[in-house]
Amino acid sequence: MDTNALSRRQFLSTSAAVGAGIVVVGGSGCASVRGSAAPRGLVRDKLRVLSIGVVGTIGGEDRKQVNAHPRAEIVGLCDVDAGFLAAAAKDHPDAFTCADYREAFDVYGDRFDAVIVATPDHSHCAIMTLALDRWKHVYGQKPLVQQLEELEFLDRATRARPSLVTQTGAQRIQSTARRAAVDILKSGTLGKVIEVHVAFGNGALAGGHYFADGTLGDPIDPPDGFDYDLWLNGAEPEPCRPNLVKRRWRSWWNYGGGQIADWVVHLTDVLFYAFPELQSPTQVCSRTPSRDLSFFHADRVLSTLAYPVRGDRFANTTCNFHFYDTGLKPDRAQLGIGEGEWPGGIFTIVVCEGGTMVLGPSGPLEIWRDGVKTDGLKMPGLPTYEKFNHWHAWVDAALGVETPHLWAPFSQALKCTEAGLLAVKAAKYPGQVLEWDRGRLAFPNHAAATRTLVRRSYRSGFEPVRLRGWI
Repeated sequence: MDTNALSRRQFLSTSAAVGAGIVVVGGSGCASVRGSAAPRGLVRDKLRVLSIGVVGTIGGEDRKQVNAHPRAEIVGLCDVDAGFLAAAAKDHPDAFTCADYREAFDVYGDRFDAVIVATPDHSHCAIMTLALDRWKHVYGQKPLVQQLEELEFLDRATRARPSLVTQTGAQRIQSTARRAAVDILKSGTLGKVIEVHVAFGNGALAGGHYFADGTLGDPIDPPDGFDYDLWLNGAEPEPCRPNLVKRRWRSWWNYGGGQIADWVVHLTDVLFYAFPELQSPTQVCSRTPSRDLSFFHADRVLSTLAYPVRGDRFANTTCNFHFYDTGLKPDRAQLGIGEGEWPGGIFTIVVCEGGTMVLGPSGPLEIWRDGVKTDGLKMPGLPTYEKFNHWHAWVDAALGVETPHLWAPFSQALKCTEAGLLAVKAAKYPGQVLEWDRGRLAFPNHAAATRTLVRRSYRSGFEPVRLRGWI
């Protein structure tokens, strides 16, 4: 490390007084993971991994990255798409294969220690809770769940298995800019936080690679070699339609969470890392000029979530998060940061009393004061940031190797997921302020929203697992 650069711990402790008293465990903003305390789930030699969702949108990359760890091995492959399964099997000829994840656990459960879950959103919770129930470490893709009730299902399952290592697909924290943003916010050098603005990009407006265009289409036969019944998982049976399976399920109300839920972990994580006092919002209001929402998510959403806050790191007793979906953006003049271009279409803005932070998904990191921009990575006192592999940090932790880089355990990423789900689901009741009570899993001021937005009925055999000790 550069001798002129403070350690990260020193930076946090010697910056403005707002940062004083912040506990940094393991020197990374995320708790160090030690395997010695794990009575079950600890692997001593090599991590044997089952990959569920082997290609798809990111399953192939997850599998490749994990398998590249010298002490990890992909020993099982599971996918409802026979073509994807065959392609992945070429990379792992000794791995067992199956289409049904339940078969993988029931028949081959003694052959693997950990699971990658890279399936469509609506199947995440059932698979991840089963994996935790069977004492498997879990790497789960974001958003972690698709229903608001599932936040609690997965949270309780995670807490019931504290010796197991969970990690969320939030790999952008590898970037220096994001980690520096966490340190700057923690230090308090920008003063008290006033509000947050998040722009989610342009991808969902007219469909395309990841998103459907909102046209329902007549029922069609599923693709050859594709087990549509297994793909439905716990969702109610309905016919296969164009622009649904394979990739564009994200746009569909019953299966995905639109662009906001897809990106929310990548764009809000720094806030929850820096400010653990941010828990659940108590209000959400979404506005949209969008299409009919009977089958699809809105593709243009303006949403505000209100977080109650305490302490001296926030300017008010409530911190509002403002979300802008599909080409919608905040006004630069209104934010007081001067003329110029945003760093792409996807970014996070943290407005503080002493300056405003503008952060792209993997950078750049801009700091604005009095209409003047500076490079956030040149803030005085920032440490040198070592490179690390996000996937390998999960493998290390599961192997019992101490690591400071397990940035997105489920307990952390569920907070981001909750914000995204509330924003997209509240679009069903545009312009209405919905009060949210996480403890009761209800909107106390809106019975219809509670009835329609919180939970689903699961098909028999695909229900999320409620672990022992469930309250």
